[in-house]
Amino acid sequence: MDRIRTVSCFSKLNDEQIEKLKKISVIKKFSAKEILFYEGDAPIYLYVLLQGTLKVYKTNHKGQQIFLHQFYPGGLVAELANFENIPYPATAEFMSESEVLRIDYKALEHDFFKNPDISFEIIKSLIAKHKILIDVIQKEVILTADAKVAKFILENGELFKTLKNTQVASILNLTPETLSRTLSKFKSSGFIELDDKHHIRVLDAQKLEEVL
Repeated sequence: MDRIRTVSCFSKLNDEQIEKLKKISVIKKFSAKEILFYEGDAPIYLYVLLQGTLKVYKTNHKGQQIFLHQFYPGGLVAELANFENIPYPATAEFMSESEVLRIDYKALEHDFFKNPDISFEIIKSLIAKHKILIDVIQKEVILTADAKVAKFILENGELFKTLKNTQVASILNLTPETLSRTLSKFKSSGFIELDDKHHIRVLDAQKLEEVL
């Protein structure tokens, strides 16, 4: 539980406050593919991802997943639902072995929201989520498949070393076949180098940027 101090929201709390926070918190472990919450669930806890990766997605009328965002350690998860007291707008599923700090939200609100440091960090997190939403809208409405892949390579190329192509395709809301064709196209055009393990090395970043 000493890892609570590593979370930016709580890094400035004193020892007494940390002990108080521990009493309303618990660390939970999850396996890959386990669900943290489903779209439509009522928010009871505030979640902080301590270890692992977590994806958030919506499901369309055909039952297909529409990827929205991927969380990494240190981030608050779907805190807007807590803040506005609305059902979770999407489903959260773990992509790897993970640990989550689960905090009783009502107790947190009652005991800690008068603390300016915590309030400021939550506001910053909400602003960041707004930017993520804008990025999702841009990606889905404006960007072509080629542009989605080029943007992902430029911004998150290292993830090709840890994620399977099917996972990357899911993140980009593309079929694995479309992702594979696009990577092959970029390779034959000399934009990237692709080894047998599908690790990517960018050869011409300017050409990838032009795809955008």
